[in-house]
Amino acid sequence: MKLEELRKIRERAAEEIRLRTGQARVRIVVGMGTSGIAAGARQVLRAILDEVARRNLRDVLVTQTGEKGLAAKEPLVEVHEPGRITIYGEVDEATARRIVAEHVVNGRILEDHLVELREVSA
Repeated sequence: MKLEELRKIRERAAEEIRLRTGQARVRIVVGMGTSGIAAGARQVLRAILDEVARRNLRDVLVTQTGEKGLAAKEPLVEVHEPGRITIYGEVDEATARRIVAEHVVNGRILEDHLVELREVSA
C-alpha cells in the first residue's frame, strides 16, 4: 500500500469520527438494536453518514442507539434539533438520504415516515 493511499484512509476515518463526535446544530440518531439491524439500520446509518459527508455538513452529528421499543417501525431515525425531536420510522437508504436533504438541510419534515414529533425544552 502506498503512502498516499494510507493518507486517504486516515482522512476518511478522521471524517467519520468527526461525524460521530463533537458539538452540532443537529444530531441524527439511528436505532441499532437487533430489530433495527435486522430491518436494515446498518445501511441506513451508512447512507446518512455518506450524505452528511457528501454535503459537507460540519454541524451535524451522527450517532447510534440501542433498541427503542418500536420494532414494527424499524429502522428508526431521530433528528434532534433545538426545541424538538423528530422520529422517523421504516427508514430505508433512500429515505435516509431524504431526511438529510429535506429535513436537516431544508427544514421540511417528511410526513410519509413521521412516527412522532416531540417538543422539548432546550
